[in-house]
Amino acid sequence: MAIIGSKEHHVDPRLAGIAQSDTKRWYQKPNLRALYLILIPSAMGVEWTSGFDSSMMNSLQAVPSWVEYFDNPTEGRLGLLNAMYSLGALMAIPFIPTVSQYLGRRWSIMAGSIILCIGAGLQAGSRNSDMFLASRWVLGFGIPFAIVNASSLIGELAYEKERPTMTSLFSSSWHVGAIVAAGATYGTFQMTNTWSWRLPSLLQLVPSLCQICSIPFCPESPRFLISADRSDEAYAILKKYHGEGDNGEEFVRLEFAQIRSTIAQEQETAKTFVWADVFRDAPMRRRFLLAAIVGFFTQWSGNGLLSIYRFKILNLVGITDNRTVQKVILSNTCWGLINAVPIAIVAPLFRRRAMFLTCTIGTAVVYTVWTVASARFALENSAAAAIPVLVFIFVYSPFYNIGWNALAYTYMVEIFPYQQRAKGIAVEQLTVRFAVFFNTYVNPIALDRIGWKYYLVYCGWILVEIATVYLLFPETHNRTLEELSFMFEGREVQDKVQSKVDKQLELERVEQSATRGV
Repeated sequence: MAIIGSKEHHVDPRLAGIAQSDTKRWYQKPNLRALYLILIPSAMGVEWTSGFDSSMMNSLQAVPSWVEYFDNPTEGRLGLLNAMYSLGALMAIPFIPTVSQYLGRRWSIMAGSIILCIGAGLQAGSRNSDMFLASRWVLGFGIPFAIVNASSLIGELAYEKERPTMTSLFSSSWHVGAIVAAGATYGTFQMTNTWSWRLPSLLQLVPSLCQICSIPFCPESPRFLISADRSDEAYAILKKYHGEGDNGEEFVRLEFAQIRSTIAQEQETAKTFVWADVFRDAPMRRRFLLAAIVGFFTQWSGNGLLSIYRFKILNLVGITDNRTVQKVILSNTCWGLINAVPIAIVAPLFRRRAMFLTCTIGTAVVYTVWTVASARFALENSAAAAIPVLVFIFVYSPFYNIGWNALAYTYMVEIFPYQQRAKGIAVEQLTVRFAVFFNTYVNPIALDRIGWKYYLVYCGWILVEIATVYLLFPETHNRTLEELSFMFEGREVQDKVQSKVDKQLELERVEQSATRGV
């Protein structure tokens, strides 16, 4: 239970209880198994693009032909080349809820993927730094449409028993793209012509092509279909993919009734202006505040330095050989995937608050040791100090992945009801992009000007994160999305929704009895 803010209330977890008591595993259910397989390229693959971009821009700083072609960008210029991606994303965010509302989850992913392909083509064909900057903006503009709707689609299609794991694996798939980018750049960085950076840039469109080719075969979110008055289609999807387990028929009937009743209640209070719901009432303001906090913390926990400026970090402790730097980047990226996947599977099994606190306390310890070692190298010129810096670059990843990687989208999907989910994740993306824009623009300047002392800023900031998680974050573990929909609104609203669910189930029973009587 959170200490500050209104106390959250949870309804009777009937649906969650049915799902947890289901003894059939997902791979024993043919339809659900097929659904999860198609979600890999069509939705999880969206994060491949994000990982590819961050890793490629990190690695290109150690590619001589890229550095020479763009006149050795340093400080502000280097920051701008990276930050333009976030600027494009910031300008896309106001349109995401409206696009999602009219196109649905699937076709919003398709629209974002097409924009990303255009951006990758422009980036690979850049003739000068201005064209490269423009391509970065286009890439940034496309990615939020895909991320917001892909994370929502996974959460809204997955069976409740696997839903937290599936949304956690969405974030972990970032490392797949990062590894491919690091490997591609390592393989091309010794080329003497511009293809050493154009080829990795061109490969960035491959993940988006995976979405374009696979999304037509992926079902639409049942919640979107119900909100669009297409309830029969929604019920058919729920029955096909969620009705194969123990008590499958009862689960689908109850889930369908909960979704319909919850969306009906949301539509009663929704505002005409799409963004007015952000400030509608205290419970909604709390949700959007949490979304903003999570987005900011995912990028301001020190990971911004590691994801884009490992080259400069290694230089600060005397590791300057380009081949060595590329090896460290590639190996650290592979290690990120190795630990991220099992963590994504295990972390959702535990309480969310405990995992976020473990994450923040662990990263605080890592940054403290890292800062001390870097200071020792700077003050004593001790080559031995580079060893703990390297070690703790690798130690950082598991602690970060426990919370901000594995649970960020899981938490966002859980704390927002359907009608506000796209807006909530869009706000999370808004603060993500603000934080990334600041990091990518300011970090290289700060590292060049004050070196290891800049790490002290993060040491202090992560302590603020620990306090915020402890005081503000509510618990959402072991509840379905509909059971969490009105946890801040109080018992009155929850009882009203539950009454609608019971009435709908009773009506269905009467209709079935009448049918059998005939």
